Amino acid sequence: MQQHIIETTHVKPSINPAEEIRRRIDFLKAYVKRAGAKGLVLGISGGQDSTLAGKLCQLAMEELREETSADFTFYAVRLPYGEQHDEADAKRALDFIRPYKTFTVNVKPAVDASANSFHEATGLELGDFHKGNTKARERMKVQYDIAATYGALVVGTDHAAEYVTGFYTKHGDGAADLTPLTGLNKRQGKALLHELEAHESLIYKVPTADLEDDKPGLPDEVALGMTYDQLDDYLEGKSVDPAIAERIETIFKRSRHKHHMPASLYDEWWQ
Repeated sequence: MQQHIIETTHVKPSINPAEEIRRRIDFLKAYVKRAGAKGLVLGISGGQDSTLAGKLCQLAMEELREETSADFTFYAVRLPYGEQHDEADAKRALDFIRPYKTFTVNVKPAVDASANSFHEATGLELGDFHKGNTKARERMKVQYDIAATYGALVVGTDHAAEYVTGFYTKHGDGAADLTPLTGLNKRQGKALLHELEAHESLIYKVPTADLEDDKPGLPDEVALGMTYDQLDDYLEGKSVDPAIAERIETIFKRSRHKHHMPASLYDEWWQ
């Protein structure tokens, strides 16, 4: 099972950060040109993943501008739910990325309206966990609105650790046109940010989805029940505690529905 998961996620046991940066910038450029798009859109949270993906997007658009003299643009989007407690981290990330254009859209009115409509229809309160998923889906909807308006593509931050654990919202942050971080685990993402000379506060910020109102800033590792180092070791083919390996494989199997959308009776993976 470990070998199957490694092959599925395309994680290498070791990488050359400079080469990986080059490969991923080239991928972004080629995909944008092939799609006839005018740029890229990505939500910036201030965490490791969106900071890395955002920097790669900006560098790719800069190169396309130089090569074609066309106005290829990277649109960075801040998507707070009210006032975010880590707003300073997002500002620091934007200063590092230096996007051509930045928008800020407060998703709180839309999310709260959706929760209120749910209550009116069912007589039930939308649970905090499910409301967190609504936040993620509203954020993605905004990104697609911006992409449609400016003829751009939406970038996702999915990487190997998220893919294996299904640690993203279906049709939320899991919905995107292209994912330049695919094949990297968390440790390797840090290595790319080091190569790009990001500030250490961005590289080593504690990862959190930060979607639940009653658990603000809940670390991913607490929610997952394992550390990213343990997960990275597993993905790099190293030996890990059998209990951790079993947990990774159980979560992987449980979240496979997120890897195949939408499902049909002809799909073999679920049978």
